[in-house]
Amino acid sequence: MLAEELETPRTMFGRGVGLMFRKTLDPGRGMWLIPCSSIHMMFMNFPIDAVFLDSRERVKKVYRKLPAWYGIVWWEIGARSVLELPPGSTSGIDLQRGDQIVIQ
Repeated sequence: MLAEELETPRTMFGRGVGLMFRKTLDPGRGMWLIPCSSIHMMFMNFPIDAVFLDSRERVKKVYRKLPAWYGIVWWEIGARSVLELPPGSTSGIDLQRGDQIVIQ
């Protein structure tokens, strides 16, 4: 399990702000940005793991421990959404391109 609870911003503004300005993201929590095919780390106060998913929630790309203020993770071709998770959430899990993620 990658996260027990996901926030899902419903507006473009909410997705744009995402996790910016927060102090931390508790273990077991995360944010699901949909629709979304690129992210930025500007104004982020902590690193995250980011999992880019296609329209059927299959893994397109995994970024582990993206540092705060890293900049932009450019458009991931075919991505429809992104899971933003606490750093280390994907460690020890062999996530590969095409793996199915179940979001309930």
